[in-house]
Parts: sequence; structure tokens; C-alpha cells
Amino acid sequence: MASSLPAGPMRLACNHHRGRVVLALVFGMAVSGGSGAAGNPSPLAISIESVTEVTAVARHRLTSFLAQAGCSADVRFGESEQDVVLEFRLGESGSDKEPVLMATNRNGNRPTPVWVTRRTAGVGSTAELDGRDLATVAGRDPLGSRLALAALAKVGVKPTRQQLYEAGDYSSALGLLLHNNTHAAVSEAGFVEPMLEKNGLVVTWTGRPVSAGGWYRGAGWNMSALLCEDALAGLTRSGDRQIFAVFPEWVHGFSRPERLDSEEGSQ
Repeated sequence: MASSLPAGPMRLACNHHRGRVVLALVFGMAVSGGSGAAGNPSPLAISIESVTEVTAVARHRLTSFLAQAGCSADVRFGESEQDVVLEFRLGESGSDKEPVLMATNRNGNRPTPVWVTRRTAGVGSTAELDGRDLATVAGRDPLGSRLALAALAKVGVKPTRQQLYEAGDYSSALGLLLHNNTHAAVSEAGFVEPMLEKNGLVVTWTGRPVSAGGWYRGAGWNMSALLCEDALAGLTRSGDRQIFAVFPEWVHGFSRPERLDSEEGSQ
């Protein structure tokens, strides 16, 4: 069966836990607003929890994008430091600290976890996935495994370690399903929607929309960082796919929480 998955490199899947990759980027201007020896602003630190180690192109293009918006950038890789101004983190936002920008899916909404199966398999419910091989996505993104596995647990389905295949990304997870290596795969509603009909796939389970990733203000935040926030709010995958290689495949852009709340409240 022909696949219509997104073009680009796909990492191989494995059936064991993969450690997360954290990448830190350091941009910008001094916390104090002071200037360097040449009169240029000192860097502001911005960290990103990345889903890939291949970052050179994304680093260059993101630096250029921010520079065009007036956010001078010095991009570096490594662990986040204490002077971080902004940081992108995966995982659902907590009540103690909310993101200033939320990651949004292809439709501009909060992401929604789903289980996807082949139409010809005739799977009518998550309970029918009991004893089946399943494709998940490695890493801390809750949509990649935790939320979907929790939905199975609610109906008494608890796959063994040998029944779970951790793919490197969402395209690879769907690839396992399309090549009959698994009976179902996790995905995100907006990401997988355009691929369903052409690949003979159906959504077997749909969860609730969640805040599964976002930009948070760090301890070093200051007013100078607002320029960088505004620039990141205008960044979209369709505008520059190479930058988004460091984010989960379902992330299409970023939105202010109040804007999302307003749009969702009017629907």
C-alpha cells in the first residue's frame, strides 16, 4: 500500500526505551540590557527540549529568522543554564507555571492524541487492541505514548514490553502500521488527518485536547525577551519546515494561551 507520509528523513523504530535528547539554544541580549565591547547586546538564553540530534540547519535558520524580527541570536547546544530567558518544554503544563506560548497543531488548536488503525483491520474499539503489537513514539511528548496508553488501561488493555515498538517520530510510527508491523499507532489528530483516507487508515480512539508543549519564561526573563516571544508566535512549520525538525511532528506553530482560550470559547 502506498504511503503519503511527510517527506524527509525517518528514524528507525525500536522496542526499547530511548533517552530523551535535550538541546539548548542561547540567543540574544543581556538581562540587564547592557551592551558588549562593540556596542552589541549580550545574548539572552533560550533553551529547547529537542526531539532530534540533527540540529545544525535548524540552528542556522532559526537564528536568521529571529534576527530578521530584531531578536539577535547566538545559537548554542547544551544543557539549559540558570540564566535562561525562554525555554521550550514538552509535557502537559502544570498549574504552578503556564507557558507564554502554547504549541499548536496543523489546525491551530491544542493537540489531540489518537490511536490509528488500518481500515481493513476492522478494529472497532481500543478494547480490541488487547494482545496486539502497537507503535508509540519515544521521548517525553505525552501524545507519543503516555496519554494513548492510559486510554488503553482504562479499558483493561495493558500491552507488554514486547508488544510496544517505540518509533523515533510520528511518521515512523505510522510507517510501522502501514507495513503491517503493528496493529495500531499513536498519533495527533491534526497531524494524521490528511493521511487517513489516502492510506486507508481510521482513528479508533480520540482523546481530549491537551497543552502538550510550550514556551516558558525562565529565571532570566526580562522585557527584552518580548521581542523574541513575538517572533516565535509568528513561526510556523509551513513557513520553514527545517526549523521545526527540533519539535515533534505535530507542532505547526505557537499561540498565546489567551488567544487559544478565546477561540475555543467562541466555538
